[in-house]
Amino acid sequence: MNATQALDIWRGAIVESVRRDSPDLSARQMAVLTTVYLCASPHTVRGLAETLNVAKPAVTRALDRLSDLGLVRRKPDPDDRRSVLVQRTVKGSVFLSEFGELIVKAAEETGADEIEAAAHAA
Repeated sequence: MNATQALDIWRGAIVESVRRDSPDLSARQMAVLTTVYLCASPHTVRGLAETLNVAKPAVTRALDRLSDLGLVRRKPDPDDRRSVLVQRTVKGSVFLSEFGELIVKAAEETGADEIEAAAHAA
């Protein structure tokens, strides 16, 4: 797979997500969300900022939006009241599962397009 094919898969998934009226997340919000769901927890603002190599205020803004949408939840850290843990939610799990399915579908369609193009070229 080359970069253009990868971008076309991503485009296909994004377009279908927009058609389904899914939450419109920025790249930063999606990076925070996928990190919370795909990387080992617990997650804190500081830890997410370090993992993503972005400023803590940027992570906080992303978490504000994700929390408003119900895709993540903040909870005070019982071991350190100055720290807040970022937790997964059912709604966030469903959103990412469905988005993952959109990526798979877009990849399958891109693969089918390549086979069709190769058939016409022959």
